[in-house]
Amino acid sequence: MILDSLKNHARYHALNPRLEKAFDYILATDLTRLAAGRHDIDGDDIYMNVMDVDLKRPEDAKLEIHDRYLDIQVLVTGRSETFGWSPRERIVRPLGAFDEAKDIQFFDDVPQTCYDVTPGQFVLLFPEDAHAPMIGEGAIRKIIVKVRI
Repeated sequence: MILDSLKNHARYHALNPRLEKAFDYILATDLTRLAAGRHDIDGDDIYMNVMDVDLKRPEDAKLEIHDRYLDIQVLVTGRSETFGWSPRERIVRPLGAFDEAKDIQFFDDVPQTCYDVTPGQFVLLFPEDAHAPMIGEGAIRKIIVKVRI
C-alpha cells in the first residue's frame, strides 16, 4: 500500500508498466465533470470507475482483495475518506468465494490499521493489500483506476 500526493506519482511508474499512462489520465482529466461509471483508458488493461457514494460506518466497510489489478484510488470531492488496511496473509474470515469475473473477494476481519486520504492524494493498492474503503461521514466523489498486473 502506498499513500502519497498526486504530485509525486512519477516515483511509482517503475512498479508497473501501465502506471504512467494511468496517472497521466488522472492528471489530465477534470474528474469532477465525468459521468459516474466505467471509463476505459486502455480497454481492460486500464480503466476507471467514477463513484458518487455515501461513506459508511467502519463496521459496515468490509476488507476486500484483488488478484489481477492494482487499484489507484483518488478522493475527488469531500473532506476525507478513511480506509481500513490489513496484510492479505493475515485475513482469515471470507464472506464468500473469490469472484473471478469481478476480481474481488470480501472479508469480515477487523482491519489492522486505518488511514485517511484527502483530495490531492492517492492510494496505490496491490494484491497483498486487503483494504476497506469508503469509511467516514457524508457524500464523496472518488475514482478507482484499475491497472492490470
